[in-house]
Amino acid sequence: MVGVWSGLTIGQAMAGPANNFSVLRLVLAAAVVVSHGFAIPTGDNTLEPFYRSTGLRLGEYAVNCFFAISGFLVTMSFLQRGPIDYVIARALRIIPGFLVAALVTVFVIGAACTTLPLSTYFTNPALYAYLKQVVTGFKSAGAMPGVFSDNPHPWPLGTIWTLRYEIALYGAVLLLGIAGALRTWRIAAMLVALLFIAIFAVDAFVPQATRYVEVLLRLIFMFVLGSFFFLARAWVRLSWVLLAALIAATWLSHGTAIYFALLYLTLGYGVLVIAFGPQWPGVAMTERTDLSYGIYLYGWPIQQVLVQVFPSVSLWVLLMPALFLSALAAWGSWHWIEAPALRLKVVFAKRRLSFAAGQGT
Repeated sequence: MVGVWSGLTIGQAMAGPANNFSVLRLVLAAAVVVSHGFAIPTGDNTLEPFYRSTGLRLGEYAVNCFFAISGFLVTMSFLQRGPIDYVIARALRIIPGFLVAALVTVFVIGAACTTLPLSTYFTNPALYAYLKQVVTGFKSAGAMPGVFSDNPHPWPLGTIWTLRYEIALYGAVLLLGIAGALRTWRIAAMLVALLFIAIFAVDAFVPQATRYVEVLLRLIFMFVLGSFFFLARAWVRLSWVLLAALIAATWLSHGTAIYFALLYLTLGYGVLVIAFGPQWPGVAMTERTDLSYGIYLYGWPIQQVLVQVFPSVSLWVLLMPALFLSALAAWGSWHWIEAPALRLKVVFAKRRLSFAAGQGT
C-alpha cells in the first residue's frame, strides 16, 4: 500500500495485500444517494453545497470517480481474461442486477405507489412502453402510469442513464483490446490529452454547449484516465504530495476555462491514491458483500417512494431512511442476484475450456 509520502508506482501498490476499491465504491454509491437527497424532494439540482462552491454536485463527483475506477479495473479485466471471458464477466456484472431492479421498480414499487387501480395500471400500454425504454435504452427520464406524478421528478429510475455510457466504454475497451491498442499506455495517454484539451476548449470557446456534450466528454475522460493509469502502472507514481499540488492548482484555477479539466484530472488521480492508500475500515466486509451497485440502482426509486409518502418531511430527515433502505435492497440484490450471476463466470469458463479441449482432440 501507499504510504503518505512513499510515492510507489501503481504496479508496486497493486502487489500489496489489499486495496480500498470495494469500500470506496460503497462510499461513492452512498454519496450519490446523499446528492439525490437534495434534488428529489425539491426538484432543484442547485441546492447542494458542493455545487454552489465547486460547480459540480456530489453525485457528479461520485459518478466521475466511478468511471475512473471502472476504466482502471475494466482494462485490467480485459488484459487478464481475454475477449470472450471479458464480455461474459462484464455482462454478468451489469445486466442481471439491472434487469431485476427494472422489474422490481415496475411490478413492485410501481404497483405499490400508483394512484391508478391495479387493473388499470397493469393493463396500461404506457407501463410496458416504459419498461421497454428502460431495458433497451437505459432511459432515466420516463414515467410509469400514476407513479410519482406529484413528485418534483416523476422518473422511477433516475440513475440508470450512466449505464449506457459504461457499456459503450466496455465495448470500446473490447475493440481497442482486440486491435492491440491496449498493449501500450501511449494511445491512452494521447486520448487523455485530447480529451483534456477538448474539455478546456468547450469551456473556453463554446460555453453555450449542451449538457450532453459536457457529460459525454467528462465521463469518457474519466474512464480513459483510469484506463491510462492501469496501462502506465509501471511508472506512474501515487504521491500524496502530487495530489495536494493538483488540488491546489485546481483551486487556484476556479473560475477559469481550465478549471473543470483540472478538476477531473485531480479526481481521477486522487481516487487511485486513495484506493491504494492506508487501508480503510470495512475492506474485507465490502469485498465479500458489494452493495455499491445495488445502492446505485435502488437509491433513486426508494427516495422517490419516501418523497411520495412523506411529501412535507425535511430532506435531512429522509436521508438516513433512504440510505438504510437502499442498503437493504442492495444486500438482497447482491446475495440473490449479483453474486449468483458472478459465480456463473467460472461455469462459463470451464465449459469454454472443455469445449476447446474437445475441439482439439
